[in-house]
Amino acid sequence: MKDLLHREALDYHSSGRPGKIAIKPTKPLETQRDLSLAYTPGVAQPCLEIAEDPQKSFKYTARGNLVAVISNGTAVLGLGDIGPEASKPVMEGKGVLFKRFADIDVFDIEVAERDPDRLIEIIASLEPTFGGINLEDIKAPECFYIEEKLRERMNIPVFHDDQHGTAIISAAAFVNALEIVDKDPAEVKCVFSGAGAAAMACAQLFFTLGVKPENLLMCDSRGVIYQGREAGMNPYKERFAVETDRRTLRDAMKGADVFVGVSAKGVVDADMVRSMAPSPLVMAMANPDPEIGYHEAKAARDDLIMATGRSDYPNQVNNVLGFPFIFRGALDAQATTVNDEMKIAAVYALAELAKEDVPEDVKQAYNDQTLQFGPEYIIPKPFDWRALLSVAPAVARAATESGVARQPITDIAAYREHLEGILGSERGVIRGLINKARNARTRIVFPEGEHIKMIQAAQTCLEERIAQPILLGSEEVITKIAETHGLSLEGIELINPLTDERRDHYINTHYKQRQRRGVSLLQAQKHMEQSNYFGSMMVSQGDADGLVSGLTRSYPETLKPALQIIGPAEGDRRVAGAHLVISPNMVKIFTDTTVNIDPSPEELCGIALSAAAVARSFDIEPQVALLSFSNFGSNQPPQVRKVTEALKLIKRADPQLAVEGELHADLAVNANERQKLFPFSELKGEANVLVFPDLNSANISYKLLKELSDVEFVGPILIGMGAPVNILEQGCSVRSVVNMTAITAVQIQQQRAQS
Repeated sequence: MKDLLHREALDYHSSGRPGKIAIKPTKPLETQRDLSLAYTPGVAQPCLEIAEDPQKSFKYTARGNLVAVISNGTAVLGLGDIGPEASKPVMEGKGVLFKRFADIDVFDIEVAERDPDRLIEIIASLEPTFGGINLEDIKAPECFYIEEKLRERMNIPVFHDDQHGTAIISAAAFVNALEIVDKDPAEVKCVFSGAGAAAMACAQLFFTLGVKPENLLMCDSRGVIYQGREAGMNPYKERFAVETDRRTLRDAMKGADVFVGVSAKGVVDADMVRSMAPSPLVMAMANPDPEIGYHEAKAARDDLIMATGRSDYPNQVNNVLGFPFIFRGALDAQATTVNDEMKIAAVYALAELAKEDVPEDVKQAYNDQTLQFGPEYIIPKPFDWRALLSVAPAVARAATESGVARQPITDIAAYREHLEGILGSERGVIRGLINKARNARTRIVFPEGEHIKMIQAAQTCLEERIAQPILLGSEEVITKIAETHGLSLEGIELINPLTDERRDHYINTHYKQRQRRGVSLLQAQKHMEQSNYFGSMMVSQGDADGLVSGLTRSYPETLKPALQIIGPAEGDRRVAGAHLVISPNMVKIFTDTTVNIDPSPEELCGIALSAAAVARSFDIEPQVALLSFSNFGSNQPPQVRKVTEALKLIKRADPQLAVEGELHADLAVNANERQKLFPFSELKGEANVLVFPDLNSANISYKLLKELSDVEFVGPILIGMGAPVNILEQGCSVRSVVNMTAITAVQIQQQRAQS
């Protein structure tokens, strides 16, 4: 297995373009005009502006989002002093993490310089290029001296992640573990194995959190660091020397409440763990093998809380939970340093995040449905996307309040919304819809109320004020599921279709509506036993404003009750399905992607008008293109003629709507080319509502695009209904349910505005 991993790692780094990173332009460079702006003569203007005020380099260049990851290769991972060239894969990897988790650009710089003072001069001279410096894999004790001097000289954040990253994550674990076992930081006794950069930074941060210096024993390879010891000492170790008669790590651990290991495999055994105080915290963070194995420590005693540096055990202390988001907040506030206030803010932000309900998509990423604050979950998982939204704002606020921000961030709510966009364009769009939904005050029914995901989604919708959720199902069953998973039902309405007082009225109403369409009274009774029929009747009768369903049933099964009871909107509009297609630079609506197999001209007209209304509800000014394999009559088979006829009907129904067709898909979205070939086209810019001529082409197009590109899809959104109803994709995530609820709430809001 090790040989296989080694081969895969080498192939990963060498296949295609060697390495893991590349640089790409962020501005267009396609024409002579672009070239004149990007380089000579246009580039002279920002140069002159910066010459007058160097701070404008943050405005006119990429400096404000650029970090240098710098190493001299003297302490690389667990590999030791392997040199700057050999450290480059690690530094590139650090750059990838910065980009992946916080959208921060990185230049990795490997320096062939071992002399600390000369290295300081080299790094300090780079300040005009970067917004921040991440020191990496520089051996102790030189790393302390180098960081101290650079912090004194430079007016941008200098952060040695080996020290402070590990310290911040372990401190968050420390805070939460003590809360669980009800211990006071001022009273606990701590033992450290290791006296390098990470250990000293952790210890210093523990002092800031309230640990008394006399209660912390630090051990190196020679044993306890005590006052009067001469062997193996330096000025940095002297700071942690205490008056004690204990001399070995084994002695030090007797009666200790906390063990922090940043040293080497196997230095702790089961007897040493058994000698600790009741309910101890053991953080064995040596990689890849901890100071004591997870299973060995857990077998030694059942009252301990255990953390390691490994991903295959609970409570992984991983620096990726810290440095990307700390730098994100520091860069956005244009902080001159990363001070203690910013570090402490990051600690408590991570600690609090671990107490929040974990989103379904995070659980799925770890194949773990039991993530809940407690001994097995004291710090968030590394791939928890919420860390960006928690840590970066906390750091930015601390930078602002402590006076080191050159660009203070005071509107934290607005800043969080900005960060949503970093997580993906979809989140930014959905965040805008959620904000609109908060003003709608809607009651939305979830027919699948006995499913855990729907209960979780209902709780989220209530907490974020997206909607007032109504769960259908047995109150007893729903309550039991909620209690099992630690969910609150407070404020959520529970309705059992089998016992609700409106049941008889709904049965009679449904029977009268459908008695001449083959529904007997007995069938009407059976229908009202089904939650989708009951929920649709609630919407039809005004007892709810909208419905979201489909998690456990197929699309046709879920759609049928809504069509029978609620039906299409008044007029000749047609019920259809649409998808939001989102990329960093655009949002488009594809329709009809789910319902109509071969729509007629009249149906295409209704689909287009409904899709345009949806675009407006999302604050998108619709530019509608009726797609075809023909351009403006270049071919005239029946498939094209129906599109041409649909265009006439649309223009008659809504003369103000910007609509064009029939049109090739590429010309619909390429405004420049369309203008060259067909200057008479009435579309303004790119089409953003794309109406496909049939379900075949629409469904194939969106699913193929979904697989072959990095665009994001939201939907399907049901349009043209008499009341807002949306159908989920079977087995979707809780986040998808919440997103669709927000869309439904906005549709309700739009419908109210039109009535």
